[in-house]
Amino acid sequence: MRVVVNEFMSLDGVVQAPGGREEDTDGGFAHGGWSMPYFDPDTMGAAVAEGMSTAEALLFGRRTWQGMAAAWPGRAGDPYADQMNAIKKYVVSRTLRESDLSWNNTTLLPGDGAIADIAALRSGDGGDLVIWGSVSLVKTLLGEGLVDELNLMIEPIALGGGKRIFPDDGVARPFRLVKSVTAATGVQICTYQPAR
Repeated sequence: MRVVVNEFMSLDGVVQAPGGREEDTDGGFAHGGWSMPYFDPDTMGAAVAEGMSTAEALLFGRRTWQGMAAAWPGRAGDPYADQMNAIKKYVVSRTLRESDLSWNNTTLLPGDGAIADIAALRSGDGGDLVIWGSVSLVKTLLGEGLVDELNLMIEPIALGGGKRIFPDDGVARPFRLVKSVTAATGVQICTYQPAR
Protein backbone atom coordinates (compact mmCIF):
# COMPACT_ATOMS: atom_id res chain seq x y z
CA MET A 1 0.00 0.00 0.00
CA ARG A 2 1.11 3.55 -0.64
CA VAL A 3 0.56 6.28 1.96
CA VAL A 4 -0.97 9.22 0.08
CA VAL A 5 -1.47 12.58 1.80
CA ASN A 6 -4.01 15.16 0.57
CA GLU A 7 -3.93 18.70 1.95
CA PHE A 8 -5.44 22.09 1.23
CA MET A 9 -2.46 24.41 1.77
CA SER A 10 -1.95 28.17 1.83
CA LEU A 11 0.96 29.81 0.01
CA ASP A 12 2.82 30.00 3.33
CA GLY A 13 2.30 26.29 4.03
CA VAL A 14 -0.61 26.43 6.48
CA VAL A 15 -3.07 23.52 6.42
CA GLN A 16 -5.04 24.32 9.58
CA ALA A 17 -8.85 24.46 9.44
CA PRO A 18 -9.40 24.83 5.69
CA GLY A 19 -13.04 23.77 5.83
CA GLY A 20 -14.74 25.72 8.60
CA ARG A 21 -14.49 28.49 11.17
CA GLU A 22 -14.65 26.17 14.21
CA GLU A 23 -12.75 23.26 12.65
CA ASP A 24 -9.50 23.94 14.57
CA THR A 25 -8.94 27.13 16.54
CA ASP A 26 -5.76 25.95 18.32
CA GLY A 27 -3.29 28.76 18.88
CA GLY A 28 -6.02 31.34 18.36
CA PHE A 29 -6.25 30.49 14.64
CA ALA A 30 -8.91 32.86 13.28
CA HIS A 31 -9.02 31.97 9.57
CA GLY A 32 -11.03 28.73 9.67
CA GLY A 33 -12.72 28.04 6.34
CA TRP A 34 -10.06 29.96 4.39
CA SER A 35 -9.96 27.49 1.50
CA MET A 36 -13.68 27.48 0.69
CA PRO A 37 -13.67 30.56 -1.63
CA TYR A 38 -11.00 28.87 -3.77
CA PHE A 39 -12.69 25.50 -4.25
CA ASP A 40 -13.23 24.84 -7.95
CA PRO A 41 -15.56 21.82 -8.17
CA ASP A 42 -14.61 21.00 -11.75
CA THR A 43 -10.84 20.80 -11.30
CA MET A 44 -10.44 20.24 -7.57
CA GLY A 45 -13.45 17.94 -7.32
CA ALA A 46 -12.03 15.84 -10.15
CA ALA A 47 -8.66 15.64 -8.35
CA VAL A 48 -10.35 14.50 -5.14
CA ALA A 49 -12.38 11.86 -7.01
CA GLU A 50 -9.27 10.64 -8.83
CA GLY A 51 -7.44 10.24 -5.52
CA MET A 52 -10.31 8.27 -4.02
CA SER A 53 -10.41 5.95 -7.05
CA THR A 54 -7.18 4.27 -5.87
CA ALA A 55 -7.99 4.32 -2.14
CA GLU A 56 -8.09 1.03 -0.30
CA ALA A 57 -8.57 2.72 3.07
CA LEU A 58 -8.53 6.10 4.77
CA LEU A 59 -6.19 7.05 7.62
CA PHE A 60 -6.93 9.87 10.06
CA GLY A 61 -5.69 11.52 13.20
CA ARG A 62 -8.26 11.79 15.98
CA ARG A 63 -9.42 15.37 15.40
CA THR A 64 -9.90 14.94 11.64
CA TRP A 65 -11.62 11.57 12.11
CA GLN A 66 -14.06 13.06 14.62
CA GLY A 67 -14.96 15.86 12.21
CA MET A 68 -15.43 13.44 9.32
CA ALA A 69 -17.38 10.96 11.49
CA ALA A 70 -19.76 13.75 12.46
CA ALA A 71 -20.31 14.86 8.85
CA TRP A 72 -20.27 11.96 6.39
CA PRO A 73 -22.81 9.45 7.78
CA GLY A 74 -25.54 12.09 7.46
CA ARG A 75 -24.79 12.57 3.75
CA ALA A 76 -25.66 9.01 2.71
CA GLY A 77 -27.21 8.69 -0.73
CA ASP A 78 -24.59 10.77 -2.53
CA PRO A 79 -22.09 8.52 -4.40
CA TYR A 80 -19.01 10.19 -2.86
CA ALA A 81 -20.52 10.13 0.64
CA ASP A 82 -21.46 6.48 0.18
CA GLN A 83 -17.86 5.71 -0.75
CA MET A 84 -16.57 7.63 2.29
CA ASN A 85 -18.94 5.74 4.56
CA ALA A 86 -18.26 2.28 3.09
CA ILE A 87 -14.47 2.39 2.79
CA LYS A 88 -12.19 0.94 5.47
CA LYS A 89 -10.99 3.62 7.90
CA TYR A 90 -8.18 3.80 10.45
CA VAL A 91 -7.90 6.40 13.19
CA VAL A 92 -4.77 7.05 15.23
CA SER A 93 -5.55 8.15 18.78
CA ARG A 94 -4.28 8.01 22.33
CA THR A 95 -7.67 8.98 23.75
CA LEU A 96 -10.39 7.28 21.66
CA ARG A 97 -11.65 3.86 22.69
CA GLU A 98 -13.29 1.15 20.59
CA SER A 99 -16.66 2.23 21.98
CA ASP A 100 -16.11 5.72 20.48
CA LEU A 101 -15.85 4.39 16.90
CA SER A 102 -19.30 5.38 15.70
CA TRP A 103 -18.35 5.68 12.00
CA ASN A 104 -18.70 2.26 10.39
CA ASN A 105 -15.65 0.32 9.17
CA THR A 106 -13.29 2.22 11.50
CA THR A 107 -10.34 0.53 13.20
CA LEU A 108 -8.50 2.18 16.08
CA LEU A 109 -4.71 2.37 15.89
CA PRO A 110 -3.62 3.18 19.46
CA GLY A 111 -1.14 6.06 19.53
CA ASP A 112 1.66 4.09 21.19
CA GLY A 113 2.08 1.60 18.34
CA ALA A 114 0.51 3.54 15.48
CA ILE A 115 3.69 4.18 13.49
CA ALA A 116 4.55 0.47 13.48
CA ASP A 117 0.95 -0.37 12.57
CA ILE A 118 1.00 2.10 9.65
CA ALA A 119 4.39 0.79 8.47
CA ALA A 120 2.93 -2.74 8.53
CA LEU A 121 -0.13 -1.65 6.52
CA ARG A 122 2.16 0.13 4.05
CA SER A 123 4.26 -2.99 3.53
CA GLY A 124 1.18 -5.04 2.61
CA ASP A 125 -0.59 -5.40 -0.70
CA GLY A 126 -3.50 -3.23 -1.74
CA GLY A 127 -4.50 0.19 -2.97
CA ASP A 128 -3.63 3.51 -1.37
CA LEU A 129 -3.92 4.41 2.29
CA VAL A 130 -5.27 7.96 1.88
CA ILE A 131 -4.96 10.73 4.47
CA TRP A 132 -6.94 13.98 4.53
CA GLY A 133 -5.91 16.71 6.95
CA SER A 134 -4.57 15.08 10.13
CA VAL A 135 -1.74 17.59 10.56
CA SER A 136 0.09 15.99 13.50
CA LEU A 137 -0.12 12.50 12.02
CA VAL A 138 1.14 13.65 8.62
CA LYS A 139 4.03 15.55 10.20
CA THR A 140 5.04 12.40 12.08
CA LEU A 141 4.74 10.18 8.99
CA LEU A 142 6.83 12.61 6.92
CA GLY A 143 9.46 12.59 9.66
CA GLU A 144 9.49 8.78 9.61
CA GLY A 145 9.75 8.58 5.81
CA LEU A 146 6.38 6.83 5.52
CA VAL A 147 4.70 9.12 2.96
CA ASP A 148 4.75 7.95 -0.66
CA GLU A 149 2.86 10.84 -2.24
CA LEU A 150 1.74 14.37 -1.39
CA ASN A 151 -1.25 15.88 -3.19
CA LEU A 152 -1.20 19.56 -2.27
CA MET A 153 -3.89 22.01 -3.31
CA ILE A 154 -1.87 25.20 -2.92
CA GLU A 155 -4.25 28.12 -2.65
CA PRO A 156 -3.52 31.78 -3.45
CA ILE A 157 -3.65 33.09 0.12
CA ALA A 158 -1.03 33.60 2.84
CA LEU A 159 -2.39 33.13 6.36
CA GLY A 160 0.51 34.42 8.44
CA GLY A 161 0.63 31.47 10.82
CA GLY A 162 -1.00 28.20 11.68
CA LYS A 163 -0.30 24.48 11.62
CA ARG A 164 1.98 23.04 8.94
CA ILE A 165 2.67 19.43 7.94
CA PHE A 166 6.42 19.54 7.37
CA PRO A 167 8.70 18.63 10.28
CA ASP A 168 10.80 21.52 11.57
CA ASP A 169 13.81 19.31 12.34
CA GLY A 170 16.49 20.59 9.97
CA VAL A 171 16.32 17.46 7.77
CA ALA A 172 16.17 18.03 4.00
CA ARG A 173 13.52 15.93 2.27
CA PRO A 174 13.67 16.24 -1.53
CA PHE A 175 10.54 15.62 -3.57
CA ARG A 176 9.86 15.51 -7.29
CA LEU A 177 6.83 17.05 -8.96
CA VAL A 178 4.98 14.34 -10.91
CA LYS A 179 1.80 16.22 -11.85
CA SER A 180 0.46 19.77 -11.78
CA VAL A 181 -2.93 21.25 -12.68
CA THR A 182 -4.21 24.79 -12.21
CA ALA A 183 -7.80 25.39 -11.12
CA ALA A 184 -9.83 28.34 -12.40
CA THR A 185 -9.55 29.88 -8.92
CA GLY A 186 -5.74 29.95 -9.08
CA VAL A 187 -5.22 26.85 -6.94
CA GLN A 188 -2.18 24.80 -7.94
CA ILE A 189 -2.94 21.09 -7.55
CA CYS A 190 0.51 19.54 -7.26
CA THR A 191 1.43 15.89 -6.81
CA TYR A 192 4.85 15.19 -5.30
CA GLN A 193 6.67 11.96 -4.57
CA PRO A 194 9.84 11.53 -2.53
CA ALA A 195 12.97 11.81 -4.69
CA ARG A 196 14.67 8.62 -3.56
